[in-house]
Amino acid sequence: MLSKIIDDELKDSENKIWHSHPVWFLDGNPTVGFSKQKKGIRLMFWSGKAFDEKKLNIEGGKFQDASIFFNDKNEIDENDLKRWLEKSKEIQWDYKNIVKRRGELVRLK
Repeated sequence: MLSKIIDDELKDSENKIWHSHPVWFLDGNPTVGFSKQKKGIRLMFWSGKAFDEKKLNIEGGKFQDASIFFNDKNEIDENDLKRWLEKSKEIQWDYKNIVKRRGELVRLK
């Protein structure tokens, strides 16, 4: 369900398995992905901290990622997910060049 909605909303993205998890990239920059963890399925937005969305959990302070966990597909609010995916196109931090910048993140959009 997550893959279908993400594919539908991020038509210009590249989807590939990255670090053993499905991740969608916009212009080579990781944008959204998900993984199976003990707490459930973790949906992560690499620039999600800047989305200013209360349902997205911000765990670290160094990067700009934010995520939410699901344990059942009925927990997924499609309206929230589509809004977050729209924001993922509009708000992006440059993870693609983080190594070149020695860990410094720069906002692209």
